[in-house]
Amino acid sequence: MFIGREQELRKLNQMYQSGKLEVAIIYGRRRVGKTTLITEFCKDKKTVFFAAQENNAAQNLELLSYAIAEIDSGSTTANMTYRSFGDAFNRLAEMSATERIVLVIDEYPYLAQAERGISSMLQNYLDHQFKNTKLFLILCGSSMSFMEKQVLGYQSSLYGRRTAQFKIRPFHYLDTGKWFPDYSCEEKAIMYGITGGIPLYLEQFSPALSIRENLLENLFDKNAMLFEEPANLLKQELREPSTYNAVITAIASGKTKLSEIASTVGIETGLCTKYLSNLITLGVIRRETPVTDPASKRPLYLIDDQFFRFWFTFVSRNMSAVLSGRMEQNYGVTVENRLSDYMGLTFEKMCRDYILYYDNDLPFPIDQIGQWWGGHPRTHKQAQIDVVASSACDDSCIIGSCKFRNIPIDIDELDLMKDYAQAMGHFQNHYYYFFSKFGFTDSLRGQSEAETLRLLTLEDIYRLQI
Repeated sequence: MFIGREQELRKLNQMYQSGKLEVAIIYGRRRVGKTTLITEFCKDKKTVFFAAQENNAAQNLELLSYAIAEIDSGSTTANMTYRSFGDAFNRLAEMSATERIVLVIDEYPYLAQAERGISSMLQNYLDHQFKNTKLFLILCGSSMSFMEKQVLGYQSSLYGRRTAQFKIRPFHYLDTGKWFPDYSCEEKAIMYGITGGIPLYLEQFSPALSIRENLLENLFDKNAMLFEEPANLLKQELREPSTYNAVITAIASGKTKLSEIASTVGIETGLCTKYLSNLITLGVIRRETPVTDPASKRPLYLIDDQFFRFWFTFVSRNMSAVLSGRMEQNYGVTVENRLSDYMGLTFEKMCRDYILYYDNDLPFPIDQIGQWWGGHPRTHKQAQIDVVASSACDDSCIIGSCKFRNIPIDIDELDLMKDYAQAMGHFQNHYYYFFSKFGFTDSLRGQSEAETLRLLTLEDIYRLQI
């Protein structure tokens, strides 16, 4: 079942219809669905699909030769390997001189590691032999740092040759919900908070099972595929996975400042910054500053990958129960009773995504969106606003409060947000958005006629899907 990625498919097909040389760079973290997207795009097209291996150049050349032979009706090399990558590329130039050919090099970083000069060679072919052909080249990779620096970066041999690039991200909450059509909005939201919208993870969960049944089968089982997934990803991407594991564990426990994380892990702040930077590149964590002060020197570090956050919040802390087979008895106390609190940060992200991608009734075009925190000048206490979206036109902003709780939001929350708006300063005009899982009190609803106030339930932000 293929779900989502409509915009990416539309763009790729527009490029295909051009009939001229096109170069698409597709990259993103592992498991995010890059190969599935490419396969869907190529299913009705003449395609050389070459999946590079973490192996030497000779064996990768052999694989490329076989991939070409599969669609090359004029080939005499069906049972042999080209002498060089240059010979293989020359044959591709001949084949695409008169007909549209898609060449996919999946996991391009593996090929570049095996054949050091391949990027320079491709640059030369794109500038000359491929220039006037009908070739559609797709370079795909999971190594975020390599693709951004060695393929898209200014110093790369391939810089300036791409005609489009696609950074494939996890699904937003709406597309994630499509995997569970019969779930309630609350259940869909929780599944988004567990999987983070990663297609491979979503495929493991059955829409015919309850959340509890799915978790016990796919995460709280020492033999399940997803049980050791974060550890396996860290081992594939990073050296010293144990230190990175400690950094993520510290953040999951509530240590969000650099000094707190470094102290908890037991390393210097300078070294900790390097570990954090690598985790940011992988998309596991994010560095966040108040939306009014993007250059702040006191950022917070939060787990951005929902699956990692769920795993380090629940699986890691229940490891003994999982390994001893006691999770079924412990589930209610250690997981179910804590899900609403866990979903707080996930719900904030969903609300920001709703404003950014799905709200068709915004009071102004959005410039920046994030959260805000800072000292309150009157109370001298820390104030925090879940969602702040600034206008691209004037000094207006949206102030959002998000509550994933089983109690309705009352009018005192509006009073509090108005107070925090004054503490934040910076903006003259304020629009107040309240997002609630459980709805709103009559006293707050009585204020909802005001042009500057919107009340949105969990069902409202899923309404495009209902």
